[in-house]
Amino acid sequence: MRVIGLMSGTSYDAIEAAAADLALDGDALLLRPLGHLSVPCPDELRDDIAAALPPAHTTTRAVCALDTGIGQAFAGAAGRALRELCAGTADLVVSHGQTMHHWVEDGTVRGTLQLGQPAWIAEATGLPVVSDLRSRDVAAGGQGAPLVALTDALLLSGLPGTPAALNLGGIANITVLAPGAEPLAFDTGPANALLDTAVHHFTDGVATYDEDGRRAGAGQVSPGLLRVLLDDPYYRRPAPKSTGKEHFHLPYLRRALDTAPVPAAADVLATLTRLTAVTVADACRAHGVTRLVVSGGGTRNPVLMRMLAEELPGVPLGPSDDLGLPSAAKEALAFAVLGFLTVHGLPGALPSGTGARRATVLGSITPGRTPLRLPEPAPRPPRLLRILR
Repeated sequence: MRVIGLMSGTSYDAIEAAAADLALDGDALLLRPLGHLSVPCPDELRDDIAAALPPAHTTTRAVCALDTGIGQAFAGAAGRALRELCAGTADLVVSHGQTMHHWVEDGTVRGTLQLGQPAWIAEATGLPVVSDLRSRDVAAGGQGAPLVALTDALLLSGLPGTPAALNLGGIANITVLAPGAEPLAFDTGPANALLDTAVHHFTDGVATYDEDGRRAGAGQVSPGLLRVLLDDPYYRRPAPKSTGKEHFHLPYLRRALDTAPVPAAADVLATLTRLTAVTVADACRAHGVTRLVVSGGGTRNPVLMRMLAEELPGVPLGPSDDLGLPSAAKEALAFAVLGFLTVHGLPGALPSGTGARRATVLGSITPGRTPLRLPEPAPRPPRLLRILR
């Protein structure tokens, strides 16, 4: 089955599209990557998303407009992927949509909202669309995140020691595969979320991220600010746990700076970069990680990667590319995997990773132009992921 996966993370700077041929072969899920592309989010849509994100107030009209605008942008990305990656032939589109709110109270997820009306994608491509992949896990008592954990666990299967997969998006999440234990997955805290917010704030919107970590690299870590940031109770909560930009946003950073003032913007950025490295490293040490497989936009920040290596001496760090899964496309491919499992009647979330009462089949299906015909349900879920070159 040829599947297109669409993903937009908490940085909402681009829609990532990836395509793959997927098939089940006994206990193995076979994945042949067909390529990926990154479609920049239109400036006006990006501004509208930013204006509606917590802690801002919004209206149902704005939410409706965003659902349409994001859906149309995803439809455009899906159309490009269909033409450029699949030569015009595919079977399924899987859309994560854009997370606008992840509702967490006292560590319990009450709801989660991803916008991007899938009908626009189905209409533009003629293909069935799997979307709204997080809500079913939340309804089953889970965090609804991180959903890449299943793909991570399949990818890490068979590696020696205690390997872990780390994704450095707006939020950093980790999947740990310890011998004899169920996979564990959780959000460790902010990766690019606070960094991007701070850069946008300090440059008055001229820049939206710290390109190549140059601004942070020019600064010095503030021990006082780092202590205040690390005092957040989130880091002490047990896994499974999840978080998002509704927690880590500009007012959050301003409150920390009120407590521990730092005059130089570069020093703030250096401290935020170190915060990500420290919180990821603390999570890795707590679970005895012996190898870290890294993906996500944060891998393009050499300062962050250097700090992470400093915090984890003796733990080899390498990109998921080393295992055959392109790091730039990993999340989009992970959602392609989830949609593939959904149409085969297989669960896509790991209860040990999300805290759900049971493993559930994820998402809702929007039919394409032809009558919806699903494959025969698969007899059992895969136990490993095999990447075909």
